[in-house]
Amino acid sequence: MSARKTTPVRRTADQNSPLRQPLAGDIPLSQIIDAQVREGELYERLPDGKVHCYACAHHCTINPGGRGICQVRYNLKGMLYVPWGYVAALQCDPTEKKPFFHVYPGSDTLTFGMLGCDMRCAFCHNWDISQAMRDSYAGRPPEPLTPEQMVEAAKRSGARCVASSYNEPLITSEWAMAVFKPAKAAGFTCLYVSNGNATREALEYIRPYTDGYKIDLKTMNDKNYRKLGAPLDHILDGIRMVHAMGFWLEIVTLVIPGFNDSDGELRDAAQFIKGLSPDIPWHVTAFHKDYKMRDPDNTSARTLLRATEIGYGEGLRYVYPGNLPGQVGEHENTCCPNCHALLIARTGYVILDYQLTGDGTCPRCQTPIAGIWPKSRDEVRMGTAGALWFRRPRGI
Repeated sequence: MSARKTTPVRRTADQNSPLRQPLAGDIPLSQIIDAQVREGELYERLPDGKVHCYACAHHCTINPGGRGICQVRYNLKGMLYVPWGYVAALQCDPTEKKPFFHVYPGSDTLTFGMLGCDMRCAFCHNWDISQAMRDSYAGRPPEPLTPEQMVEAAKRSGARCVASSYNEPLITSEWAMAVFKPAKAAGFTCLYVSNGNATREALEYIRPYTDGYKIDLKTMNDKNYRKLGAPLDHILDGIRMVHAMGFWLEIVTLVIPGFNDSDGELRDAAQFIKGLSPDIPWHVTAFHKDYKMRDPDNTSARTLLRATEIGYGEGLRYVYPGNLPGQVGEHENTCCPNCHALLIARTGYVILDYQLTGDGTCPRCQTPIAGIWPKSRDEVRMGTAGALWFRRPRGI
């Protein structure tokens, strides 16, 4: 399956279901995925048949027959049921697409997603799966798969990593760990691509099997964050916990004109990241019109370069403007923060040159470069600028 958009599933009503209808009024889709569940692990039972779900920082208390904010975790007769045994999107992506720039450059990542999200971002480019139970125009039929089939697909595709992405992985963590456990045993590096609305319990649950964690820091304005579905403090706390617990962390800010692109807000984001560690890569990426956000202009290269300068000015060591390959000059590259030697040359998802040592240090001054690196340059897939349009996601 690929992550491309598909024809939406149309809705009709069913009055016989023991569960409250999803916000979208969906029945055909919910009948399918409501049956593809298992009892969850990230919850506790409460009196009167209620449950407390702590898969994400919403901490939903769910009445019998009710659904969490995500719409896909539900309470049936005092037990929390969670998504299991399917994918709504599956493809092999360049690892840089996640984006992870400091995890095995040039590698591929088998990436899977399910349905549902705990947020409602108006600019989501995966809205057809993330908003499947909230928007009647979203949704695609799920495809049943086992964890073992996923691992075999990763092997066949030549992937180095396996990632849970496309929708919000926190709300499907039980299934992600069912995949990650055999994936780790088979030698894969496992990754989360998340909105960061995390709880300590969920992070402790996934930590033994999850190596890297990418978080979207969407804005530093609490009012704007709440419009997307969560308080700012929840995300900042999630970022702090991910870093403190030792996941490899990279942060992305989709820079949207008129929404979060002021110098002050970008500076606030850079200062927050620097306060945790200057070694955390910050990706400032270009917005394009999508889903319900059609008014702002697409982000220009000039705006991304301004954000990049702000990040470096606040003391970050690795700031990467993204989504505009070939338009931001040398800033797609990784350079040594000490001697400024060129260590990794990139254009888009293509690695043009790789000079890190097997220990992940600068060959000129021996400065350690934070990340998850290959042991040898020979392991790195490299190409030319002409390969840019061929280094793309591959269907499974």
